[in-house]
Formats: sequence, C-alpha cells, structure tokens
Amino acid sequence: MKAMDTVLTPIHRAGWPFIASFAVASLILFAVWGPLGWLGLLATAWCVYFFRDPTRVTPLRDGLVVSPADGVVQMIEMAAPPPELEMGPEPRLRISVFLNVFNVHVNRVPIGGRVGKCVYRPGRFLNAALDKASEDNERQAIRIDMEGGRSLAMTQIAGLVARRIVCTLREGDTVETGVRLGLIRFGSRCDVYLDDSMVPLVAVGMHMIGGETVIADVAATEAARRGAVR
Repeated sequence: MKAMDTVLTPIHRAGWPFIASFAVASLILFAVWGPLGWLGLLATAWCVYFFRDPTRVTPLRDGLVVSPADGVVQMIEMAAPPPELEMGPEPRLRISVFLNVFNVHVNRVPIGGRVGKCVYRPGRFLNAALDKASEDNERQAIRIDMEGGRSLAMTQIAGLVARRIVCTLREGDTVETGVRLGLIRFGSRCDVYLDDSMVPLVAVGMHMIGGETVIADVAATEAARRGAVR
C-alpha cells in the first residue's frame, strides 16, 4: 500500500470527465448567482467522493472468493446463472450485494482464473434492490473458469439511477482475485453465482468490502453461515 493512499484516496479514471463537467458547471453557476455556484461545488465534491478508488488488501489463499463490491448482502438464494454465460439452466447459489450511491462503486474480480465469457446485455433500469433486476436490468455478465473445472459467475447490474456499466475484462484474460474489473455508475448491484462445491460464508444484511471480504471458500467444510442483528 502506498503511503499517500492513506491520506488521499485515489480517483478512478472513469470519474475525471464527470468531475471536470461538474466543476465547469459550478463556475458557470457562480457567474450566474453565487448560491447556485456553492450548490454546484457541493455536487462536484460528491462526484469526487463517488468515484473514489481506495486500495484494498485481498486475501490470497487459493480457493477464497471475495466480494466483488462494497455494499450490503441483500439476498442469498438459488437462481440460474445468466444464459449468455453458457453455464446451463441448473440453479446455483447466488449472493447479491446491493450498492447505494455512497458506496465505492469500483468492482473487483471475486476469484482468480480465466475469463471464459464476458457478455454485455442491454435492459431496463429497475430498482436494483428488486429480485427481477437480475433478469430484466442492463447487465454485464462474466464467467470465470478456475483450475479443476470449476466455474463462477458474476454480474454487474445497472440500477434505478445507474446508467452505465464499465467493464475492462475481455474473454481469454487471466485474472487474479481482487483486481479491479470496472465500475457501475450511481447505484447498482453485483451478483455472484457460486460453484456447486461452495457454501456462503456471509449472511443477509452483512456489509461487504469489495476485494477484501471473503464470501465463500472452496475448502470450507462448514454449513452456510447464519446471521443475527445485534
């Protein structure tokens, strides 16, 4: 970790055009009427905050699956992976992480391997908290093929406010656990479809740190974890 990263949080490069636009608009608003300029400055500061890209420390033991995003575990349920990933119709355990507009929106690779499929599908912009958002909303679906024949899927899902998914992965890429793969702008959701051999190590309502929080472990022998609000 760079020493400067503990003082100033880096900004994702995809955010700079937005920050610049907000800043220019603020200058224009100041010229029109001072109070409007201050509102524009506040919006610019929020834009800087939204596109922050903090350094994360990823656990590196083989078989660990980390959360692809900051946010709250909203659902853990059985669901068929996106058909475009060619993983068959059989349901898999799906962990859904919901991101609000205040979460870090940079997404990360949940487990290392080879990108077997990476498919964008246009769709609607329903509230990402709804279950049907997984099927109906705009999404970027990714299949990661691991050693031993296992595979894991994740999707970046646009939400009610989100209107743009950015994904830097390409089919055939070899990726490491926790590396950045893109972001979703302004509120969204990430789904992870586990391999049949995996059980979730998180519970609904838990807060995730993208690239750090372990959500499953290939080597785990315990039952799925439960949680209690305290």
